[in-house]
Amino acid sequence: MAIAYTVIESPAGLILAAASERGLVMAALGPEAPGHLKAYLEQRFPGQPLEKADTEAGRQIREYLAGTRREFDLSLDLKGTDFQWRVWRALRDIPFGQTATYGEVARRLGLGRGAARAVGGACGANPAPLVVPCHRVLAAGGRLGGYSGGLPWKTWLLALEGRLPG
Repeated sequence: MAIAYTVIESPAGLILAAASERGLVMAALGPEAPGHLKAYLEQRFPGQPLEKADTEAGRQIREYLAGTRREFDLSLDLKGTDFQWRVWRALRDIPFGQTATYGEVARRLGLGRGAARAVGGACGANPAPLVVPCHRVLAAGGRLGGYSGGLPWKTWLLALEGRLPG
């Protein structure tokens, strides 16, 4: 089973979206995207060939960037722990143009005090940070916090959704 990837040029930089027959496996952002994609696939999908092709993920990401799509309708083939998947599902429930803090996500998942850091760790491990919208998760007090794609990407994505913290 080959992994198909699409190259997307955006105003914020390069995006590579890769998908298996089961769904999206990764969406890498920025100039390091080719290296991140290669390393991730070698670790998580060893021995599977990689081919450049138009994908449904690429089409939907382009629509999102153009402002004509507000949510993604993609199957996911992400590799993660049960806890990471719980967090990633919760992130997909944060609507376009809305934000939540790491602590709020932890509370929505029924986690105890201090779980915000664990939620942040799951966000940082998210292999598809655009489609599983961890850019919508902020630090306490509405600060940007971190972002695996880098803070310029997080700022740009929040601006695209009309939701820059103030």
